[in-house]
Amino acid sequence: MEPTAPLPEGTAATPFARAHVDPEVAAVKQLLKLLDKAAKSARTYGTKNPVAQRFFQQFYDDLTKHLTQHPHLALLVQRNQLYLKDEIVYEPERDATGDSFAFKMYSDGIRELSFHQGLTQEDLAFFLDALWGVPANETGPEHPVIEPDDDDDIVTRLWAKNLETITVVTAEELVRSSGFGQDELELQTQGYMNLSVSSLRELLDRERAKKTADKDSTSGSGEENGRARTGEASGGTGPNRNRRFQSSMVGYDVSDQEQETLAQEIQRETARDPTTYILDILTAVLASEPSPALLTKLFDVWDNVLDVLIRGGEWTQLETVLTMLQEAETVRPDLADSHKQQVAGLFDGLHRPERLKAIGVHLNRTPQANTQGLITLLLMMKQEAVPGLCSVLATLDGPSHQAVIMEALQTNARDHAEPILRGLTDKRPTYVRNLLTILSRWNDPRFGDHVEKTLRHPEATVRREALRLLATLRPSGSGSKLVALLSDGDETVRLTAMKVLTSGQYTVPFSAWAPFVAADEFYDRSPAEKRAIYLAIKHTAGDEAVPYWQGLLTEWSWTNRKKKEELAVLAADTLGKLATSAALAALELGQKKGGTAVKQACSVALSAANRVHRRQVPSAANS
Repeated sequence: MEPTAPLPEGTAATPFARAHVDPEVAAVKQLLKLLDKAAKSARTYGTKNPVAQRFFQQFYDDLTKHLTQHPHLALLVQRNQLYLKDEIVYEPERDATGDSFAFKMYSDGIRELSFHQGLTQEDLAFFLDALWGVPANETGPEHPVIEPDDDDDIVTRLWAKNLETITVVTAEELVRSSGFGQDELELQTQGYMNLSVSSLRELLDRERAKKTADKDSTSGSGEENGRARTGEASGGTGPNRNRRFQSSMVGYDVSDQEQETLAQEIQRETARDPTTYILDILTAVLASEPSPALLTKLFDVWDNVLDVLIRGGEWTQLETVLTMLQEAETVRPDLADSHKQQVAGLFDGLHRPERLKAIGVHLNRTPQANTQGLITLLLMMKQEAVPGLCSVLATLDGPSHQAVIMEALQTNARDHAEPILRGLTDKRPTYVRNLLTILSRWNDPRFGDHVEKTLRHPEATVRREALRLLATLRPSGSGSKLVALLSDGDETVRLTAMKVLTSGQYTVPFSAWAPFVAADEFYDRSPAEKRAIYLAIKHTAGDEAVPYWQGLLTEWSWTNRKKKEELAVLAADTLGKLATSAALAALELGQKKGGTAVKQACSVALSAANRVHRRQVPSAANS
């Protein structure tokens, strides 16, 4: 038997409408005939049959055209018939009720079927598959088997899909909207069925609106309402009470106030943080569970909880959990040794590499992350966590986040500083400066040699910070290695080195200064910088530098005469401030053999030195 040939493609299902027949009704009849043919072809030859697919495609095309002219198509379902505008638009042939898709919908409780604009082929195909099922030999990953005798009826399958362009009204909805008990047919007895409605959905909306209006009208206060409530309490005839308790169902009489209270409690429970809720449950289980086997599983769960909290950056909750686990033996003194080992293992595993990496990833991903509680986690880690914490510190971008890790390292690495010292050779300047800050807080002179190596770091800011820290760790002693910093390419580093050397606490033999002051580059420095260098020589070398300065005072040269004369004037000023007998003798010699400018500078320096000497002599005599 061959299937009925479909209409040619592109041919609309145009009815042979008579003058008194509604064109929409006639068009829908033709649509449903086409759907009936498609359904029969699919059942007989399968949904993949070209004829069945052409029927389906033509039905979809004509239905789409219809929905462009009418917002929606609502069909009332009565046994094996479909109605539109009180006219039958579909009924099966005689003795073919079993093949009627109208009867199939009616038997599953559907009383109205509506198609809306925007209907897609996928939604329509799902509806037809739910109605008839997909043959087992045509199923695949994309088309699961849907048999008519499946446990789920059509309504359940449609609601599970939640289609927006295909809606249904069920008999259950109609009965629920009309109440229970003797007046469950109240919809029909109140005249609603006599009104002109376009669909059962509109009918349901009217009924719900009426119930809302009735509820508002009975919310007043007064003697009449009081009597009504008294009557209901004594088994009166209140309509709402009748609906609740005249049926055979068992229930509770809940007042509006009680219902509102319940709704508020549900809202508070829903708004509660789920993570906190789960942690409270686990804490309660830990405090009360007597089964050793379940406690073993519980501590395994706590290990996973720590992972989740660390990855999510829930530091405050993590602090609470860790504090509680620390007190586990106090709360449960009956814990077995194996359970105590599990608790200790939880703390030993806090510094696992993946957890430390997760901390850094979260902090970098969330620049404004709240770090309250994070320090508790870090301080609970063992000393073995120090290398990992250094790695985290090296990768962090935010200064506030770096400060938290530095605080933890300051405590945890004090007696395990090798990772800190190794990090001083790192090329990342921010990381090295943070490590220098940690060392400065410890203020341990033992680390001076490691800090001294940092003076060769390629970043100027690191060299400057290392120089300042070295001056703190070694406030006195040999300053020979600092002389090389006076040739640093960064001016701030040079000035810092001069400031350290002029403090008067370091000694540098002039042999270390000689190559520096004899270099041609020294003549090109600014007068202020040369003056500062001479002061540093005065404080570190003392009389060892007098022969050098004396040579400048008496030297005659034909090259760089102006620059050398400038150095001689600075030398005279420095000798006057040194004011030792050797320095004064050099000034007197310069006053005799120097040039005009040098002689004048020597005279001024001698006068200043004599004034200082005269002020010191009376003071010494009086003492």
